[in-house]
Amino acid sequence: MTAVSTTAPAAPPALGERRHLPRTDLLLLAVSIAGISLSAPLISATAAPALAIAFWRNGMSVAVLGPYALWRHRAELRGIPRRALLLAVAAGVLLALHFALWMPSLRMTSVASATALVTTTPLWTILLMRLFGVRAPRLVWLGTGLAFAGVLVLTGVDLAVSTRALLGDGLALAAGAAAAGYMLLGAEVRRTVSTTAYTLVCYATCALVLLALCLLTGVRMGGWSAGAWWQIFLLMVAAQLLGHSLSNRVVRTLGPSITSTAILLETPGAALIAAVWLGQWPPAAAYPAVGLILLGLVLVARAERR
Repeated sequence: MTAVSTTAPAAPPALGERRHLPRTDLLLLAVSIAGISLSAPLISATAAPALAIAFWRNGMSVAVLGPYALWRHRAELRGIPRRALLLAVAAGVLLALHFALWMPSLRMTSVASATALVTTTPLWTILLMRLFGVRAPRLVWLGTGLAFAGVLVLTGVDLAVSTRALLGDGLALAAGAAAAGYMLLGAEVRRTVSTTAYTLVCYATCALVLLALCLLTGVRMGGWSAGAWWQIFLLMVAAQLLGHSLSNRVVRTLGPSITSTAILLETPGAALIAAVWLGQWPPAAAYPAVGLILLGLVLVARAERR
């Protein structure tokens, strides 16, 4: 299975250290982004509650990865250090928070707006890394400023559309912040734990948290059409196993900033799919705002490669 690494991870560079970018991992990252780009349009098109979709995509992933992980990585799973285990569980909680915020936002604002705002993950990553004492180059801060300006413009555009759209923007922005924490914790765990072991612990935690949220809020967990179930299955394969799992695979070598910055490619991909498949075209005024966000994130990516 391409989403799973069967080798023990080598010790990666320290957080913030300059890195060479392996071509194989860059290719895997491209496949990951392609899978993630299908996520927003599929969620918008699936006739099921957003929280239930979030649970099932994670629950199905655990059902697929679990037997393999227990067969090939049983000893590693038993011997995961306490600190790494706690960090992996914390990453799963943040991933659940990301889904719980991000997926409902797609029902409140456009796919293009929600995707552009959730991909501000690199900006939150830079801010969190700064708290850990990692100094960012000036180009990173310039890119952050441009992207933040784009966020302000985009939310202003959506406020003119409706307050519901603005609330959706806020949820997507918060989902991006949760994803940044998930990325950083995952990068730390992957320094000593294999992709398979980390992914299983993280996804299982995420699924349990989402299940609890569904039960507490009375969300319906089934009874949908066969088409809805197939869409959830496709979402699991494309966005979860290929998307998030491959991101977990390459974050060890590429680092959290590069990995999260590449998510910016999800914005045009998801917007194009939503336009062609769902006929969902954002307001004309949103395009310059999305462009500012992407330009800012490109500057961040270039700075991180220096």
